[in-house]
Amino acid sequence: MATLMVLTTATAHARGLLRDADAEYALQQIAAPVLRAAGLSSTRVKVLILNDSSLNAFVVGDDAIFINYGLINKMQRADMLQGVIAHEAAHIVNGHITRRLSNLENSRTIAGLGIALAIATAVAGSSDGAVGIALGSQSLAQRTFFKHTRAEEASADQSGVRFLRRAGISTKGMLDVFEIFRGQELLAETRQDPYTRSHPLSRDRIRSLEGFVATEKGPVKSDANYWFARLKGKITAYTRAPKWTLRRIGETGYKDVALLREAVAHHRNSNTKKALKAIDGAIALRPKDPFLRDQRGQILIETRNFDAAKNAYARAVNLAPRNSLLLAGYGRALLASGNIIKAKSVLEKSRSIDFRDSSMLRNLAMAYAKSKQPGMAALTTAERYALLGRMADAKIHSKRAVGILPRGSGPWQRAQDVLIASELATKKRK
Repeated sequence: MATLMVLTTATAHARGLLRDADAEYALQQIAAPVLRAAGLSSTRVKVLILNDSSLNAFVVGDDAIFINYGLINKMQRADMLQGVIAHEAAHIVNGHITRRLSNLENSRTIAGLGIALAIATAVAGSSDGAVGIALGSQSLAQRTFFKHTRAEEASADQSGVRFLRRAGISTKGMLDVFEIFRGQELLAETRQDPYTRSHPLSRDRIRSLEGFVATEKGPVKSDANYWFARLKGKITAYTRAPKWTLRRIGETGYKDVALLREAVAHHRNSNTKKALKAIDGAIALRPKDPFLRDQRGQILIETRNFDAAKNAYARAVNLAPRNSLLLAGYGRALLASGNIIKAKSVLEKSRSIDFRDSSMLRNLAMAYAKSKQPGMAALTTAERYALLGRMADAKIHSKRAVGILPRGSGPWQRAQDVLIASELATKKRK
């Protein structure tokens, strides 16, 4: 996972996103039919993975669904994950979060979350910036904001079932997810999974869903099971011990996925020769797959084979030229190989597509610094710290950027936005 190790360093106030082109594309393929059935755009509404082993999924706005990698690892089939996505999409469609956001400014009980949203907006440059918020706080205010009522949950169940049926996906997956959490409501809240705390479960909800499952027709055939195997295979290969992965390489039933998992396990064991042999085997099976070439590039750059990594990423970008994460990897390889001008151009293109990659922002800041653009380097560093919830650091660098950049310019205004948000955040924490 290209930025896994970097993002685990985020502070306790910001839960890192696991940004990986392969995993996110797989999630997009799994989620797309559900989102379409819900009347949502699968390009606008992102499904993003959080670096958290606990079982949870949630929304905080209308443009993203967050799922902990721990919940993905717990799923056994694509329709289970699609059931979770359908339920969270229903919260968006039914306006459950939008109504709370509309009252957020005047709500003292969730003022802390309001600060986080202001930070995100400053970084994004628009009201769609909720993706970057500091999601890790376990404060009462945030728990209050995220917790759905039983009425909202029942409404989301009904809408979610409707979306699944419209997409031709079995509702049994959603029921099986409920079974995972059955009995949790009887535990003390401190012992419950986060999903149960924010999504109160009841026997009535389970019985209602059992009724839906009993009357449904068979599911429509799709590629979702392949992409689920690839998603879970990739995540477990990075989050479980390599020894565990190597014992279970072939359990997915797909040869290319098995080779991908083997490559990751060998790479984590520092056996580059075996890692490259495995990923090359996967590429031979799917030569037009950009994400396997991305994995090859990651293996090479992390073993300091910079020129070879640059070539691998170039092939990946040639196959998927608008993928921000592939562009970020290519820019990183160009930077490492000394091609600063091209690296900066590629990284700027990546940021223009999706700003939510802290690793990309770090490399872009380095490219600006090496290009003797200290103002832009300071601005990009400030945005990276804001994205990670490190607002004191964001304040330092945004203040520096404001003092260097041409007054009134677009970058100067971005720096001002981050500075205002960081001052608000640090003031509220005193």
